[in-house]
Amino acid sequence: MHRSNLKVFQKTINVLKNKKLRVVLILVIFSIFIINFSHQYINEHIVLDSNQVTLSKCVDGDTAHFYINGKNVKVRFLAIDTPETVKPGTPVQPYGKEASEFTSNALKNAKEIRLEYEESNKIDKYNRTLAYVFVDGELLQEQLLLKGYAKMTCLCNSYRYSSILNAAERKAKENKLGLWGHK
Repeated sequence: MHRSNLKVFQKTINVLKNKKLRVVLILVIFSIFIINFSHQYINEHIVLDSNQVTLSKCVDGDTAHFYINGKNVKVRFLAIDTPETVKPGTPVQPYGKEASEFTSNALKNAKEIRLEYEESNKIDKYNRTLAYVFVDGELLQEQLLLKGYAKMTCLCNSYRYSSILNAAERKAKENKLGLWGHK
């Protein structure tokens, strides 16, 4: 054994003999383990956010199931609400079928689907993932609003796409489209 390696080995043995130093060494090893585990967990979520996304099935105009890295995830579209079509005990609402068909066609024909999340708001009370849905680079929520197939839900103006979505809804209202004028 090389002389410098022998000295390191001897110092390590001496550290292990000292109870206080042994506790510190155990805490350091434990910390390294925790940091490594946390890093793997964080990387898993970063991979999820990189959005290797494919459509599993559409539920209605503002909800769909996606395979995200092989996991089937129910996603509720952030910031909008489309008329009901499948809610138990609720009749099909005006423009609900149109919203569902539009969403279904967009997602089924998409070359690329990408999801984005608001860090402060990723899961709703029904345990659905909340996301912005991009279809071939276009924000699906904005497209639904522009056609009058959706309404904005109450959301904080500090959300990433608030101004874009508000402008889309305003445009649909001005042109009396869909929910705003039954054109």
